[in-house]
Formats: sequence, C-alpha cells, structure tokens
Amino acid sequence: MTHLPIIHSLEAAKLDMAENDIRGLEPQAFYGLPNMDTLDLSKNQLDDESFSQNPLSNLTFLKKLNLDGNQLTRIPALPASLTELKINDNKLSTLSPSCFKGLTNLLNLELRENILHEDSVSPLAFRPLKGLLILRLDNNRFRSLPLGLPHSLQELSMNENQIEQLPEEPLRGCVHLKVLDLSHNLLHEQDIGHPDWTRLKSLEALDLSYNQFASVPMNLPRPLQKLNLQNNSIRHINAFTFRHLRPGLQSLRLSHNALSNEGLERASFVGTYRSLGELLLDNNHLGEVPRYVRQFKNLQVLRLDNNQIRLVRQWGVCHPRNSGSTLASVHLENNPLEMEKIPPNAFSCLIHAKGLVL
Repeated sequence: MTHLPIIHSLEAAKLDMAENDIRGLEPQAFYGLPNMDTLDLSKNQLDDESFSQNPLSNLTFLKKLNLDGNQLTRIPALPASLTELKINDNKLSTLSPSCFKGLTNLLNLELRENILHEDSVSPLAFRPLKGLLILRLDNNRFRSLPLGLPHSLQELSMNENQIEQLPEEPLRGCVHLKVLDLSHNLLHEQDIGHPDWTRLKSLEALDLSYNQFASVPMNLPRPLQKLNLQNNSIRHINAFTFRHLRPGLQSLRLSHNALSNEGLERASFVGTYRSLGELLLDNNHLGEVPRYVRQFKNLQVLRLDNNQIRLVRQWGVCHPRNSGSTLASVHLENNPLEMEKIPPNAFSCLIHAKGLVL
C-alpha cells in the first residue's frame, strides 16, 4: 500500500498501517478519524515532505504515535495531545529549539538509531517537554550527554553511543532520575564521580556494562540499588566503595571482568552485607571462593561459574551462625574444582539442594 485509504469512523481509536510502502500523507488523510488515540505508521517510506502539509493537525485526541523505520531527518509537526512518540530508526540529524513545541503532555520519547550527537541537539530542544519521564537516545553518535535534559526525567537510556566523558552540566537538576543506562560506551572510572553526579538523589539503577572501567567507580549516587558493570576490565574494587549507599545495593553485576582474589577484600563490600540479594562474579579470574561471601546476610543469587576456582573452604559460602539464610542459587560450574575436596558444610545454608550448580 502506497497511500492511506480514506476511512470515516467516529468510533475508531486505533489505526495500524505499519510495514507498508506509504510515501505520502494527504492533508485530509485523517479527517474521518477525529477520535483516534493510537496511530502506527512505522516501517514505511515517509520523509519530511510527507508531513509538509501538517496531515496530523486534526488528530486532537492522539496519544501514541509510532514513526519508527521511516526516512525522517527532522521532527514533523505533531498534535499537542501526544503522550508517547517513537521515531526510532530514522535519519534524524538535528533537534532544533522549536522541534517539540507544544508537546507539553509528552511522557515517553524514543529517538533510538538515528544520527544525533551532542552538537546537533539544541540546549532548548527539550524545554517544552515539562513532564517527560522517559527518554531513549540509544544507538546514536553522542560523545557526551546533550544539554537541556528535562528535569522531570525518571529514565534516560543512551546505550550504544560513543560517550567518553560525563560532564557536570547535563545532569544538573535531574533530581528525579531513577534509571540511567550508559552501557556500550567508552567510559572510564575517572570520567564520572563529579559533584553533580552524586546529587542524583533518586537514582536507583545504573548500567555501565560494556565500557572501559578498570575499577568500580567511587562516589556513586547514594540511593543506588542496582549496579551493572558487566563486560568491563575491572581488576579491583577499592575499599569502602559502597559504604555511603543508603539503603544499600541490592544487585551487583560484575560478570565478564578481570577480577582475581587479590583484587577483592572484605572492605571492598562494606555497606552491602545486609542489603545485597544478587552478586554476579562469573567469568572472572577467581582462584577460590572469596572469603567474604559468607558475610552476606540476605544474598539470594551467587554466580561464580567460569572462573579458575580450585578451592572452597570450610563454611566457604555459608556462615555457621546464619540460621535465617535466603540463599537460593549458587553457580560454580566450569571451574577446576575437585568435588571430593569440597567440605560437606560449604553449602549448608542453601534453601534447596537444586539451587547448587556444580
């Protein structure tokens, strides 16, 4: 289908025209659908010229619009009623000061897989989006975060860019941010930790996987509960890195790094012993089960598989006085362990024997 059919329906609320060959939109294209709230035009051949006559102008009740997989280079004129806008996988190269004018109701904005970068985004571009909660800018060409991010943001995703620095200004004022995804970038530990970073008073989940960290960054935001550092080059964790966190980390993912027993010590995990429920240390260089493991009070999942572990000490995973254990899963497969040398009480606190994978 290359053109939209003329449809007249006062009751129609949704229209799905995805995966066609639509190249143009007539000014009167949606005149017969005044009450539509969801429109999917993804995976067509729509370009900037397709929206030159403002064909969406009469859709005053439209809430959700999907324009993924088209040929747009700029944001078209859009109804002020929108709460969700998706323009992923297009050719957007710039966000002008007026590109989101009037979109004060927008809550969710997705601009993944375009060719945006920090110099092509005006510091005023996001200013009209007073209530925006979710912003996805994954798979673009950003080397740092854009300026002018809405202070209302609760979730920001910028994975698969080329971010190599995290300056103070972009995150200033983002006091409501709860989830930040900076995975698949070029960050080092010295690139974060400035004062505005620590002022992220609501940040609960941080994804820094697939970057270039050699150690766990210090000065993490205090409310942090989930930290993903998988697939870096981390060799050690500094003492008291997590001590200031409140209420404390619940999930710490350190899979696919370069951690050895020499790079871990008891003081490295001070502040997490009562809060941590998930600890992933698989695919590292550990030679034995770390001695501090049994100090965790509420651990549920422990991954130690794919290391070089030859030794499990007596009470190596379970503390002899830990009667209220929550440990449900321990993975030790793909290690050079000799089963007959494992002490019989090493895993006595496991809730169920099926949770032990050797």
